[in-house]
Amino acid sequence: MKNFRILAVAAAAMCATSAVHAQEPLKIGMITTLSGPGGYLGQDIRDAFQLAIDMQGGKLGGAPVQVIVEDDALKPGQGKQIADKFIKTDKIKLLTGIVFSNVALAVVPDVLDADGIYVSPNAGPSNLAGKECNANYYVVSWQNDSLHESAGQNANNLGYKKAFLLAPNYQAGKDALEGFKRTFKGEVLGEVFTRLDQTDFAAEMAQIRAAKPDVVFQFHPGGAGIAFLRQYQQAGLTGVVPMVVPSPSMDAVTLKAIGEPALGLNVSAQWNSDFDNAANKEFVAAWMKKYNRPITYYASQGYDTALAIGAALKATGGKVEDAKAFRTAMLKADFKSVRGNFKFGKNQHPIQDWYAMRVEKDEAGVPVIKTTGKISSDVGDFYAKDCKL
Repeated sequence: MKNFRILAVAAAAMCATSAVHAQEPLKIGMITTLSGPGGYLGQDIRDAFQLAIDMQGGKLGGAPVQVIVEDDALKPGQGKQIADKFIKTDKIKLLTGIVFSNVALAVVPDVLDADGIYVSPNAGPSNLAGKECNANYYVVSWQNDSLHESAGQNANNLGYKKAFLLAPNYQAGKDALEGFKRTFKGEVLGEVFTRLDQTDFAAEMAQIRAAKPDVVFQFHPGGAGIAFLRQYQQAGLTGVVPMVVPSPSMDAVTLKAIGEPALGLNVSAQWNSDFDNAANKEFVAAWMKKYNRPITYYASQGYDTALAIGAALKATGGKVEDAKAFRTAMLKADFKSVRGNFKFGKNQHPIQDWYAMRVEKDEAGVPVIKTTGKISSDVGDFYAKDCKL
């Protein structure tokens, strides 16, 4: 009898140990930009990703998860070091979080070479969308060119014929100008590449004034975009030369910083806080309750990325070791996106709708980004045709 009791206790202990082991959370490595002028972009991605986990009781798709977050400080080398630590020391297989394409291009190939899985909540450089696409690489936001293609089409719809273009001199900036020119049917009077860390745009304002365009297209995310718009007003160009921009150049944080001088600005995006669908209403309400600060499209993408990963984990029982099984589940995109229609294309980038927006005053007289109509439906990206997956 005594031996039986000992065996029973030992068996119970083994079961308890097994149960604890079974509930060990899956670690997800998040490399993102949390400092500097673009710091709020990564903060919104991080916080929205965590919000999705909190709303599911600390889980994604029924699987307990733990997000390990590190700041790349918008430095590609620092991003590479963090990824190396995540993969080799922390034994993390699933990574996400990168905001800027120059960091993504330094980090993602290393992750994929190590047989890791990367799911992007923002950066979607053209280099990784076509011939260099990879079965373990997913983009939930957009391919870089796509949001600028929507701005070019928006400019056409608004009747503009002569444009002046500006963007930072890095991969996403190059993709921006190529994307805009791919759809814009008018004449491009000038193209200027600014520095990624630039905050003084006096020379560019003089070039715009001299060119006398019908419209300006500019892509400057984060703090650079706020500086550009402030100086645009100071140069006396606001209200004189209208502007057509993609969402990174006018989000809720940028609008709060700029205020009324942003009125009339034309924006294109795949998501807005005023979208009338159940998933988005739940997300916006939960965000405001937890964080009570302006909600950006970066947040919407961080949230959707968590939901997409959760849908895959639900189908794999919370496992990521079998990359093929994870991919089969991931590509079903079995979740309700806050943007509405969403599916993955052959290169594992989104096929989605694009909308026209405008900065207008709400009923209280406060400037808001208001959705005014749809630009295009079920749009993939230019590079998918070159992907051999």
